Order: sequence, then C-alpha cells, then structure tokens
Amino acid sequence: MESYLKHLDYSVVQQCMHCGMCLPTCPTYAATLKETSSPRGRIALMRAVADGKLEPNSPLFADEMYFCLGCLACMTACPAGVDYADLIEHARAEVERAGTLATPKRSLIRMLMLRWMFTSNARLKLLGWLLRFYEKSGLQWVVRRSGLLPKKLAELEALTPRIAPKFSEDLIAEREKPEGTVRYRVGMIPGCVQSLTFPDVNRDTVDCLLANGCEVFTPRGYACCGSLHGHNGELELSREMARRNIDLLPPGDFDAIIINAAGCGSHLKHYDRLLADDPRYADRAKEWSRKLKDVSEFLVEIGFRKPSSIQHPVSSIRLAYHEACHLCHGQKVSTQPKEILLAIPGVELVELPEATWCCGSAGIYNITQPDMSKQLLERKMKNIRFSGANLVASANPGCTIQLQAGGRLFGPEVEIVHPVTLLARAYRAG
Repeated sequence: MESYLKHLDYSVVQQCMHCGMCLPTCPTYAATLKETSSPRGRIALMRAVADGKLEPNSPLFADEMYFCLGCLACMTACPAGVDYADLIEHARAEVERAGTLATPKRSLIRMLMLRWMFTSNARLKLLGWLLRFYEKSGLQWVVRRSGLLPKKLAELEALTPRIAPKFSEDLIAEREKPEGTVRYRVGMIPGCVQSLTFPDVNRDTVDCLLANGCEVFTPRGYACCGSLHGHNGELELSREMARRNIDLLPPGDFDAIIINAAGCGSHLKHYDRLLADDPRYADRAKEWSRKLKDVSEFLVEIGFRKPSSIQHPVSSIRLAYHEACHLCHGQKVSTQPKEILLAIPGVELVELPEATWCCGSAGIYNITQPDMSKQLLERKMKNIRFSGANLVASANPGCTIQLQAGGRLFGPEVEIVHPVTLLARAYRAG
C-alpha cells in the first residue's frame, strides 16, 4: 500500500494502544456497538490495509471510513495522542484511489461539487443566486408541498440552507479600520458556506474585532479552505486550496488570521501538516497555522472589551451552548466561547446535556449518511429540549443549519446564533 504510506508515517497507525477509551465517545459505535464502527476498529482496518492483510478496495474498509463522522471526539479521549484526523483523511484518500465506491453518479457529483463548485468564488456565488431564486420564486414552496419527491430526496431537500439577501463581500469592505488606535492587524476568512448563508455572522465578527482595536482585512475572491476536499479523500486538491489561501492572506502581513467557522478552523490550523513536504509553502504554512485563531480564541487571548449592560437588548435569555465538534475536539477551544457568552449581560448560560456530542452535520455527513445523521440530530434536539433553553449558541454554520432543520423536524424551534453575534449585539447596544 505504497500510496498510503507515501504521505503517512506508519508509526502513526501503530500508535493506537487499543485501550478502548475512545469507544464511549464515538457516536457511530454508541449507535451500532460494532467494533469496526469505532475509532479503534477503524484504525485496525487501516493497519490491516497498510500491512497488506486487507485489500485497499475492500468494501468494509471503504464503508467504515465514510461511516465515520470525523467528529474527532476520539482524539479528546485518546491517552496516546493518536492523530485520528490525519489518519482518516489519508484513509479516505486511499478509498478514492482504490475506486471502491466509484459509480458514474458519485463521480459526477464529486467532480461538480469538489473540483468545480468549491474551487471558485464566482461559481459559489452562482450557486447562491440559484438557491436564492429557488427559495424566493416560490418554487421551493411548491416542491415541498407537492409530495412528489421521493422520501430520501425530500429529506435531503429539507436541509437546503436559506441563502442570505446579500453575501459577505456586499456587507464587508476589503479593509476596515477601528476608531482610535489600531492594536492588531488581522486577516478574516469569510468562508464559503458562511458567506452565502450567514454573512451577518461575518459582519458581526468584523464588528467585534473593530470594537477591540483590530484593523481587519477580508480578501476578495475567497472560495474554500479545502476542508471539504481533505475530508473526502481529495488531498491534492486540498493542498492546492491551502496554497491559494496562503497567497490571499500572507501570514507575515498579520498578527492573526481569524476564522469563525469551527469545521473550517480545524482544517485551516493544519496547513502546516498539509504542506509539510512543499518546499515553497512549508515555512509559510507553519506561520499560518501558528497565527490561525478562532474568533473567540483570539478575543479572549487579547482581553476583549466586556459589553456594557446599559440599554442592552438581550435580557432573561436561557442560553445553551452546543460545542461544535471541530472547535472543542479539533481545535481544543471550549472555554473561550463560554467566557464570551458569560460576559453578555442578561444571558443565563444553562447546561446542555451531551454538549460535545455530534449533532450529525459533520460536513456533508447529513447528505451521505442521512439515517445516522438524523438519529444523532434527534438525540441533540432532545437534549436541547431538556435544557429548557430558548436560545442556542453554535460556532459552526454546518451545525447551525443542522440544528435549524432539527427544530423543524423534532422541535423545539429555537433561534440558533453564533456567540460572536450576541457579543456584537451587545456592543451595538452599548
């Protein structure tokens, strides 16, 4: 299996001690109780392929690598520090190289979405305009009420995100300066899904940075961080997207590079690993990873200004915080968003049971594995209901879309907001 070992040190596969500490943290193992559907079991399959005991085109190997959510809860639990994120990316790349799951339909979808759509800012905008027309023209209303779509397709259509009236580039200038002294100079990554569906979160992020003395540069023409490609076996394309983003936001020009989407941030922080063998980009990738910060992480690090309670619009809110997997497990950022939320007057932070348990979004998992995704979503919504919260904070657009769908499917239909949005509202009121 030379193609697999070419990019992955075999010692990483051997690092797993088979202790089983990961088992109770794995949503797919908890649901199936199958060893092969656990992190330990999947690593055993990877090692079997690496040792030549299992063929790379084994259906069991392929199915289990993509049945994994990639939530990385196992990495938090692992006492040996196994880098499961790197393992699963290389394993999926091997699945794609072997062509085990390849069908004409699947290949066409991957070509259109991964290689064509999510590599171009212009094409992503086109997708946004088409989805906006689908929603505003009444066509979506007709489709949903006609009952003509097959069940699986109808469930998939229900996840269609609402497209914002304006995109991030319409709301944010390329360069914005704070009033008064500039304390920091930062680059802000607008994201792809975030720019189309939640550009207001990007505006709120910039406003919070400005309120804390940051000059903010938001590049034009940004397409995607490459996480969708890396998580779906397209490592070379993921590397190309990383190079493009480093050129757009040269890390040497900034004190920090800011991201507000958990899934993107987890991938962006590992550009150093992704480009370690690239002689032109390796050093810049190391600097990039060192400076890449989630917005809550950065604000707490610089000692963010606490909002005033005077004329504050937020009052008597019972707020639950859903910990996006790739923020708490992938980036180890957990206390910082809660510190920001606790600083907002009028907010009561209530405990959310299983706050770090995956909601089932997991990139495109709710599309590729709808049954398991729906099962996890129902579990998450039950916990939200039990918490008694009337507002839920989430720091990832995929989670937000998933939880909004969960409210429609299972209830309760509570507002889902980014922590930085609540902080921005408090700053504006003050």
